[in-house]
Amino acid sequence: MAKERTNQFVGESGAFLDSVERASRAAALNRPVLVIGERGTGKELVAERLHRLSPRWDGPFVTMNCAALTETLIEAELFGHEAGAFTGATKTREGRFEEADGGTLFLDELATLSAAAQERLLRAVEYGEVTRIGSNRPIRVDVRIVAATNEHLPALVDRGRFRADLLDRLAFEVVTLPPLRARDGDIEVLADHFGRRMASEMEWPSWPGFSAQARSQLKSYDWPGNVRELRNVIERAVYRWEDPDTPVDAIEFDPFASPWRPRSFARSIDNKDEDKAKAISAPANSRPAAEDVLEVGDLRNAVLAHERKLLEAALAQNRHNQRATAKALNLSYDQLRHCLKRHALLS
Repeated sequence: MAKERTNQFVGESGAFLDSVERASRAAALNRPVLVIGERGTGKELVAERLHRLSPRWDGPFVTMNCAALTETLIEAELFGHEAGAFTGATKTREGRFEEADGGTLFLDELATLSAAAQERLLRAVEYGEVTRIGSNRPIRVDVRIVAATNEHLPALVDRGRFRADLLDRLAFEVVTLPPLRARDGDIEVLADHFGRRMASEMEWPSWPGFSAQARSQLKSYDWPGNVRELRNVIERAVYRWEDPDTPVDAIEFDPFASPWRPRSFARSIDNKDEDKAKAISAPANSRPAAEDVLEVGDLRNAVLAHERKLLEAALAQNRHNQRATAKALNLSYDQLRHCLKRHALLS
């Protein structure tokens, strides 16, 4: 038996209903749709609605989070691969496009796709065919694309991070979901919906609702995580409330709040996020600190070790295709082979 969805479309605000109506109108057409919205606004729900209301409703609805896979695996996952196409590919495997044939393919976090994956996706959208990695034979597929992101794609095009021609092909219709803070009246409606459902799960005799103070707290909060965050807050509040005969009066937005929080967590969230951002944004080839340089006792061996790391990374990125690796490193094929031999990396 299929698992019942626990986060249905619930809401009464004009902004919310307008976006749902736009998605519903686009459902009947066999055209790509982009769904834009902050995290937790229900982008996958909209994608599923587009599928269920379309002529493809009885076909497969295949989802894929583009941010969940490394750049080297994303193409194999989308387009499939032949046995022996790369290290570890012991069997031929269909990609998500083939799995979605006759139905809908939902691509979440579209903006995270690599340039190479964007190029292959463009061909699939334009010509309705995909080619598995390691094969020269194109395969015809009949797939409708619904893609979602929380990024502003035109700005990414301007910065060279997203293909303009791919955006043109995908943006037949764009459904932008409003954040919860802009959905007038929906916070109370959703809170009551999630509260009643959690009370039923807890086997309460009835639903007592929320106190006036709790309702005021819910309405004044900014909800950066939108409906997903609201659901967690409400379900946690009901679960922790010990008197099912009185209105729920305790709302806790931060489940990590505690006077006994370990000292390692004592730094402010802002400082931790800043440190993390610095670590992530630091370029891989940034200059080493002075103390690191002073610790190098053998320059030649240090250079060779760094060269080996670069070769290994380039090989992995190009799926151990030596000609592609040579091109990526701006080397001739013979030069690359010489380097690989020096580091015992020839397979």
